[in-house]
Amino acid sequence: MSLDYTSIGQRIKELRTAKGWTQAKLAEKSGIEPSNISHIERAATKLSLPTLVNIANALGATLDEIVYDSIIKSAHISVQRINDILADCTEDELKALAEVLKTTKAILRNK
Repeated sequence: MSLDYTSIGQRIKELRTAKGWTQAKLAEKSGIEPSNISHIERAATKLSLPTLVNIANALGATLDEIVYDSIIKSAHISVQRINDILADCTEDELKALAEVLKTTKAILRNK
């Protein structure tokens, strides 16, 4: 399996914007040139492992959070993302989402 640089770039951008950071701020925190952050987020360049580690550390993220689309054992990251989405839901929203998940799971398993 090869790395999905588009997904990695999107995830870095999501994590960065969730912190309210500009590309320049992430560049400053990670020690990477601002233009490289732009290239990485757009998947216009491949990033090295040291660069990925610097970005992950700056964002306070784990490597598997950033590259989970490219790794086989990534269910724990998906569960964490779902938990993060559900964390601020009301009781009614949780009930509705539970029904949506139940239905979606049944559809996926019947394929």
